[in-house]
Amino acid sequence: MASHGVRGRSGGRPTLEEVAARAGVGRGTVSRVINGSPRVSDATRAAVQAAVAELGYVPNTAARALAANRTDAIALVVPEPETRFFAEPYFSDMLRGVGAELADTQMQLLLIFAGNDRERRRLAEYLAAHRVDGVLLVSVHADDPLPELLSQLEIPAVVSGPRSAEETLTSVDSDNYGGARAAVEHLLGRGRTRVAHITGRLDVYGARRRVDGYRDALRAAGHEVDELLIESGDFTEEGGRKAMSALLSRRPDLDAVFAGSDVTAAGARQVLRESGLRIPEDVALVGYDDSAIARHMDPPLTSVRQPIDNMGRAMIDLLLTEISDKRPSGLRRGERRHAVLPTELVVRASS
Repeated sequence: MASHGVRGRSGGRPTLEEVAARAGVGRGTVSRVINGSPRVSDATRAAVQAAVAELGYVPNTAARALAANRTDAIALVVPEPETRFFAEPYFSDMLRGVGAELADTQMQLLLIFAGNDRERRRLAEYLAAHRVDGVLLVSVHADDPLPELLSQLEIPAVVSGPRSAEETLTSVDSDNYGGARAAVEHLLGRGRTRVAHITGRLDVYGARRRVDGYRDALRAAGHEVDELLIESGDFTEEGGRKAMSALLSRRPDLDAVFAGSDVTAAGARQVLRESGLRIPEDVALVGYDDSAIARHMDPPLTSVRQPIDNMGRAMIDLLLTEISDKRPSGLRRGERRHAVLPTELVVRASS
């Protein structure tokens, strides 16, 4: 509600001291209430909040940030071109989870793209000036220099999906191995025997773990792993089309496809249809992410659901903990914190 220009006794904007006088408490108590400290009684908190509302007091966040050496800002850094960010539901779902978890805090969220060398250099300069309290890194590739830069600058950071099993940054991931294994076991259980896999970008650790899950599911069921049934993709629709064409040229007898993402599955579906193959009668199809694309495909796509929204929330929880601990992002071995969230196979008509 607007304060209609209520002014303090000084004639300018109301001060912390004036709020304290109105509420009948000390200046430190007002500061604790404004900063959300639990060390205040409910009655005192109500009195301070009433005084804040009556006077139209606005906290000076710039002064608070300076005093605490805080900027009250977090950067969500995406080392991808903007076009990919807006084309793939994974990113918007992640952003939604991050935003929801930040809603009750004083933190501002900055969305920064670093998909080329020029953008990465500009980001490095920005981070070196310590203009943010922490960084969320989404979709990081194995050779990306940004995580090392964050460690050197001692900026708290959480990465979405570790770069390797030896990740030195705190990370949040979903169970890529288990999700892929469940997808392939489902296809084998439906009587499919020539199951192909279109991978994601193999410089992404999660994509490599899905390949591991695919291979192990086949071996556990007594099947040989046929390398001709594995084709590299890049999580895109066009990548799905190219990979599906390559697979059909090598193994026209394949009877199932496990795609590295729903977007990839959409590209594969186009090629299967153009080749006169019916889904699922001739070729069963399974995707990954369980995005809106999966529900709206024809036929609706069986897909591995990642809890992407919850992953975003977990990343914020871990990052805020690191910021409050004032720990550097590069934790020593043994101190790393890695959260792995479960996946779930959602079965629909495509398989």
